[in-house]
Amino acid sequence: METLICICKNNLLNLGYPLKLPVRYVKSFARSQVRRQTGTPPHEGKSIQQKLQDVNYKDPSVYYKVDIGFPRDSQHVVPSSEKTAYLKKIKQDIELEKKARKNELIVNLREVYDEWAKESGPAQIKSAAEHYGVFQDLFGDAFFYPQVSLDVSFKVKEGLLPVCRGNLLKPSQALSAPEISFQSDPDSLWTLVVTNPDGNLLKENSECLHWLIGNIPGNAVHKGEVVADYIQPFPARGTGFQRFIFTLYKQTEKIDYSALKIPSNEVNLDKRIFSTYDFYQPRQDHLTPAGLAFCQVDWDHSVSNFFHTVLNTDEPVFEYDFAPHYYTPQRLFPIKQAFNLYMDRYRDPKQIAKEFLMRKLEKRNPFERPKPPLKYPNAVRVYHDLNERIYGKIPSWLKREKLKSRLGFGRINEY
Repeated sequence: METLICICKNNLLNLGYPLKLPVRYVKSFARSQVRRQTGTPPHEGKSIQQKLQDVNYKDPSVYYKVDIGFPRDSQHVVPSSEKTAYLKKIKQDIELEKKARKNELIVNLREVYDEWAKESGPAQIKSAAEHYGVFQDLFGDAFFYPQVSLDVSFKVKEGLLPVCRGNLLKPSQALSAPEISFQSDPDSLWTLVVTNPDGNLLKENSECLHWLIGNIPGNAVHKGEVVADYIQPFPARGTGFQRFIFTLYKQTEKIDYSALKIPSNEVNLDKRIFSTYDFYQPRQDHLTPAGLAFCQVDWDHSVSNFFHTVLNTDEPVFEYDFAPHYYTPQRLFPIKQAFNLYMDRYRDPKQIAKEFLMRKLEKRNPFERPKPPLKYPNAVRVYHDLNERIYGKIPSWLKREKLKSRLGFGRINEY
């Protein structure tokens, strides 16, 4: 109890109270401090991270991921001991260091890429796909390691534009089908599916099929069976970024895709409604996902042309419908408020725009060039009419508006 009284005395001194207080006040203050500090001490309670883990906990016996891809090849994984020995050897190479300092060291980037694709590429692509929610939206609770390096590139004026792991492309850069390349045996069969899980305008939580080629012999994509012709991405204006996903499957035998066949002479979005989960589930005994590449696309002017010329329909535009701004009820004498701005809050915006337009047209002559702006606007005195020119009287708010109009900033630029 003496310890509590000493603590309370120190706290009271910090608050500006005198040291000599009656004991009854000190005891009552000590009781209030003890009541406030009841509960689990901070050093014994759970941290925010631990509390979030408890809230987001999912039973692993119910919520778990299933690997539907090929097993990871351990032959291409270099042991850490060999990596350490190799790095140590390189660091001790003096000639190699000299070439690197003089910018004379030549590195074969293709060999580096091939080594990355075999060793750490599948894990990194899988990690990027999980970050963008690709597996969740395509396969649900399933995932796979892209064991086959899928190279996708669009032809543009500057050359080839690759599709990597979530890079940004414009629809105008993907008007025609891309070049597809991957390593495979000549006797193997493959299926390539290109979908957009964010761009279906007709059915919610469904994908839009942009390209489907089945029974590809080896890596000759042009010799495969075209089930659905390629159509460009068409993210609607206002929907933001959308994912454009290329998935490569390896087949165990030839598959009949006649039920999914879309005529090549028509582009019907009703027939482009697609679900990767429903496509893969009945064919999972004959299809195994092996390659993956994806990018992001957003609206540009080629999308408008696609809706008007190809789909022959109006272009949908998505906009945020903001609630009207709330203003407090108008007062008779507003204090510390600009007179004109306060009054305009409660007026019709169309009427305000009309007034600004009429002021602009009053000073315009269609047969004469506009007058040049003042060289030093703030150095010229502001007048409103002849009386003000004589007596020099003008309201402060009107003078401020005229100065803003001369300088070309403020609300005048909005109309």
